[in-house]
Amino acid sequence: MLGPGPCGRRAGFARRQARYEEATRLHAAGVSLSRIAVAAGLRRDVVALQAALDLPWTTNPAEGQINRITTIKRTMYGRAGFQLFRARVLNTA
Repeated sequence: MLGPGPCGRRAGFARRQARYEEATRLHAAGVSLSRIAVAAGLRRDVVALQAALDLPWTTNPAEGQINRITTIKRTMYGRAGFQLFRARVLNTA
């Protein structure tokens, strides 16, 4: 595809203009720019946020393993070769 046609560009411009006007209005009302930016980011990611709250899946086990391996790497930095590192990672699992 070549991209959106003229109507698509106008719709995109209208959305950006509406967001700009809303941010200007909120800033004039005393809301800080950082809060406006956070709210805009949450609004952009609303589908992902809803999925994170609704779905039963989690990445905690993988994050725990990554944290464990990173900790081992940091404690062994400059002390031994890859073979000892491999042994420590596999033995503590």
